[in-house]
Amino acid sequence: MSTATRLSLILSLAWATAAWADGTATPSARPKAAEAKHDEVAPPKARPGAVDPMQTLREKLAARLNAAPAPQAKHPNVVRISTQAESNPTSTGAAAHDAAARPKRVSPAAKLAAEPAAHAPHWSYEGESGPEVWGRLKPEFAKCATGTRQSPIDIRDGIRVDLDAVQFDYRPSGFRVIDNGHTVQVNVANGNSIEVTGRRYELLQFHFHRPSEERIEGRQFDMVAHLVHKDPDGRLAVVAVLLDRGLAHPLVQQVWNNLPLERHVEAPARAPMDLNHLLPKDRRYYTYMGSLTTPPCSEGVLWLVMQQPVSISAEQIDVFSRLYPMNARPVQQASGRLIKQSN
Repeated sequence: MSTATRLSLILSLAWATAAWADGTATPSARPKAAEAKHDEVAPPKARPGAVDPMQTLREKLAARLNAAPAPQAKHPNVVRISTQAESNPTSTGAAAHDAAARPKRVSPAAKLAAEPAAHAPHWSYEGESGPEVWGRLKPEFAKCATGTRQSPIDIRDGIRVDLDAVQFDYRPSGFRVIDNGHTVQVNVANGNSIEVTGRRYELLQFHFHRPSEERIEGRQFDMVAHLVHKDPDGRLAVVAVLLDRGLAHPLVQQVWNNLPLERHVEAPARAPMDLNHLLPKDRRYYTYMGSLTTPPCSEGVLWLVMQQPVSISAEQIDVFSRLYPMNARPVQQASGRLIKQSN
């Protein structure tokens, strides 16, 4: 039997006793439930100046239940029967504490919205994050979809002119190799540069694509190396060296020999590298204005594509293919841009 039920029975007996003692009712009298509210029962009225036996009983019951007497109601002749939770205020505090301690449920949509932009879908060369959707993956990738001078292109109908030779100032340098999740990249020490159109560009790094991203009159090559340079004003110039199947290439093999065992970890090489060995003997080239071939696809990049490819062995191609079977962006619209080529 609950505390509230026991209290109700005790009060009923007390009311009967008090009424008998007061002479207002017989011992068999009972308060009618129909005359009381949901949780209120009206006791018999006491004579003026008489000791209220109900108040005495309430105090004794409060002491028995180890609780403070209920506060005086708006109507003094109405007794309020408290529930167990009301008679023990610590129970409600414990319940509130337990509710606060319980972890809040978060909907999948709210969880996704709360994730930082850094966790937005990353770009790739195929599937749901492939080149067709690069421009929608992040706001900073918008140029991949809206740009009008995008790379790579199928180089056709170049205007033959007497282009100034590119002045390569490459020298033996230290380097580090990293597999960055999109390609094998070689970060080269300072001191290598080119000069073209009166500007000097410092070499930052070079990396590989398979197959070649550029095409020459529709022909695609087995691989290509992109050498990325930057001038003091932040403008970029990329030298593209086409790689065609044939004899093994010593410099490419030097890169493969220093491949790191884990992605995103740079592996420093012990011996220096001379990038002059990567260039073809014939230094004639095609040139046009384009963009980066990977997000964010920034435009305003000067492209210098060497006309003569260099050889690379089938075994060397296979090494790269095991890491990246395909990491080439599809060709983009030339959009009427001017292409020049050396005579």
